[in-house]
Amino acid sequence: GLIWVCGLRIATLTHLPPSPSGAYSAPSLSAHPGPVVASGGNVSLWCSSEVTSGTFHLLKEGGANSSQQMEPRIHHGRWQALFPVGPVNTSHGGTYRCYGSPSSYPYAWSQPSDPLHLEVTGVYREPSLSAQPGSLVLSGDNLTLQCRSEADFDRFALTRDEGLTPPQHLHEQHSPDFPLGHVSHTHGGQYRCYGGYNLSHVWSAPSAPLDILIAGESPMVTPGGHRVQGEGPGAGTEMGPWSVEME
Repeated sequence: GLIWVCGLRIATLTHLPPSPSGAYSAPSLSAHPGPVVASGGNVSLWCSSEVTSGTFHLLKEGGANSSQQMEPRIHHGRWQALFPVGPVNTSHGGTYRCYGSPSSYPYAWSQPSDPLHLEVTGVYREPSLSAQPGSLVLSGDNLTLQCRSEADFDRFALTRDEGLTPPQHLHEQHSPDFPLGHVSHTHGGQYRCYGGYNLSHVWSAPSAPLDILIAGESPMVTPGGHRVQGEGPGAGTEMGPWSVEME
């Protein structure tokens, strides 16, 4: 809607229900290369919709600045606008949403996109990550990863490396202990942890990588559905109730 104040026309944030054509449906918001970015790095926030061809608006929750606006372009059948962010610092961490407004009704904004949480890492000194009882365990043993730091962190996140791709999410918890339970060969890999504080989207640098190695026998399944033991974590590949020996 519009409000007149001292002769000035001011746009108000109006959430309209979806029209029959879907003109006011919520756009989508994503981060590239991902929503977890190191301090000093760069990230792009993409707002896109199949229907909005007017203007996209990007807002940060609790931000003092007004919304950023961008005219979209059509790409692969969707209207898209790119909002570059960076070099990233602590002020960029937070929750973002984007809105769309059609050209014919520039003051009527769509429903908001799903929230996107931008996490900034590398702000505090890295914690250390260790494994109990150790980083080399037998299949079936219990394993707990522990994230420790001299800093008084009150939340922690554990990630598993996926090649050169940065983590896509930091699933936080208040305990520095991450029990993995009874491990199998699927738990093997390289892990890192982060520390941070409540009500913040700012994190430490990642810990040094910790390689978890799973040794011993891995379960296999016979045609009759009985579990037998093979040698090594990659001894068999399950295909339904069958098991195929790998040469």
